[in-house]
Amino acid sequence: MKLLKLVPDNTNIHFLKWRVPFYVMSLLLMAASLALVFTKGLNLGVDFVGGQMIRVTFERSATAPVAALRGEVASLGYGEPIIQQFGKPNEVSIRMKLPHGSDDDAGLADAMSRKITGAIKARHGDARIDGIDSVSGKVSKELGWTAFKALGLSALAVAAYIWVRFEWQFGIGALLSLVHDVTLTLGMFALTQMEFDLNIVAALLTLIGYSLNDTIVVYDRIRENLKKFRRMPLPELLDLSVNETLSRTLVTSLSMLITLVALLLLGPNVIFGFTAAITLGIFVGTYSSIYMAAPILIWLKVNSSSFVPVESATDRQERLARERG
Repeated sequence: MKLLKLVPDNTNIHFLKWRVPFYVMSLLLMAASLALVFTKGLNLGVDFVGGQMIRVTFERSATAPVAALRGEVASLGYGEPIIQQFGKPNEVSIRMKLPHGSDDDAGLADAMSRKITGAIKARHGDARIDGIDSVSGKVSKELGWTAFKALGLSALAVAAYIWVRFEWQFGIGALLSLVHDVTLTLGMFALTQMEFDLNIVAALLTLIGYSLNDTIVVYDRIRENLKKFRRMPLPELLDLSVNETLSRTLVTSLSMLITLVALLLLGPNVIFGFTAAITLGIFVGTYSSIYMAAPILIWLKVNSSSFVPVESATDRQERLARERG
């Protein structure tokens, strides 16, 4: 039986022909994503800003009574709540600042959560409390700084690894593609205002690992072809390398997308943001391996001699002596 092939043998797609327009588009998308992050901001969860989040489902209602809830919770004297739909229309999250002094006395936060949940259940008989998350301001600052360091150090470690394994130009290309992938993902969260918590940081770290894996496969084939086809123009060699790895790239991406789409449609709401981040990351990671990591090698002056050892004066003398002998 003939096997199904997603990509025919000996494909010859001229990816690098459109490298400049795609590079411009990518830079514009990165600029737009950063603008969204700085203007609209990220909808940071309690992991990063501190406070308490109570998740409530109204089992016998099509939609949650958000307006009534806002007034009922505010009347308890703990300040104005932030109430947002969390998944389905009848599911909401209620975010509150922790009472003053809760950093030193955890009982104050517990008392607040009991009072709020008790008031909700008393007024809404179909209310089901799905979870209560409470993080102090001190802990949230530590979590935010740790998450920032994890993302930054992982990207730098990736660039250093590729620099050592290949050449410095490849390290810059890999770092640029990682920055591209993470920036576009952050832009999606700024645009949609989905909650950004530690689960999303885990998704970004997963995305960095996936993007690195795909980039290294392409770079490894480029390195092999640079040694094999010494006279081939670099744009043609890059096209050849991308085409030779295209089947592996598409099969890997589609296999992951089948699972991720199933999780998006059927999975629990608590991991929706995590799944959405990785799903977008699959697309941008595959795209960046072709149109970010590969074309920059042209502008960084990679050539066929990049992986040819430089002959020292001693080696040259020994070679000439052998030739004369």
